[in-house]
Amino acid sequence: MRIGVIGATGTIGSRVVAEALDRGHHIRAFGRDVTEAAAGETRENITWASLDVLDPTGIAAVLPGLDVLISAFQPGNAARDLADTVRRSVADATVYATAARALLKALETHPRTRLIVVGGAGSLEIEPGLVLADAEGRLHQTLDSVGLPRAYAAAVRGHRDALNVLRTSNRRWTYFSPAEDIAPGERTGRFRVGEDQPVRDAEGRSRISAEDAAVALVDEAELPRFVQRRFTVGY
Repeated sequence: MRIGVIGATGTIGSRVVAEALDRGHHIRAFGRDVTEAAAGETRENITWASLDVLDPTGIAAVLPGLDVLISAFQPGNAARDLADTVRRSVADATVYATAARALLKALETHPRTRLIVVGGAGSLEIEPGLVLADAEGRLHQTLDSVGLPRAYAAAVRGHRDALNVLRTSNRRWTYFSPAEDIAPGERTGRFRVGEDQPVRDAEGRSRISAEDAAVALVDEAELPRFVQRRFTVGY
């Protein structure tokens, strides 16, 4: 397959690239500034290009030939400077919905291209009809448990708004909510898949490694199960 990855130098995006290349796919890797990444690239079947995820015209220009576009966009680069990404996300939490609109606009001219958006866990239901983003007390507890400032609640709600933008579209989109606790770790290939509620382990934790999140994303790229739907994963 030919897979585009936005945010290809980030924590999740870089692992999606590695996972997809290991499976023999051809990758077009995108980011705001990919000069350094492109210069140091030694792997086969990958090309790098700069791309602004907020520019629908620019996105549309890179869609020809792609089977799937995976957007792991985050403000800044959390892999290099998480604190900066947190600050940027809080300062403009509307950026996620803006990016979703730009991606959908670009797909108007390429409706057969599938879109997978990596979002947040805050839009998952913690009880029927109530999502984490709308339950301030529980949200603050969750942010505390994963080491994020409570101000990041604004970004959590921004991710929820992006999902709601996608839900108004008839394009071939999929939204991925990772577990509440996601961080670099081990690729096990062993996890459970859910839809609108968090997948929790025996101790009640919602967690996944970035490596296994990448496995789940490439699985969905290869065999679509959640078109116009959201899915999540956890141990």
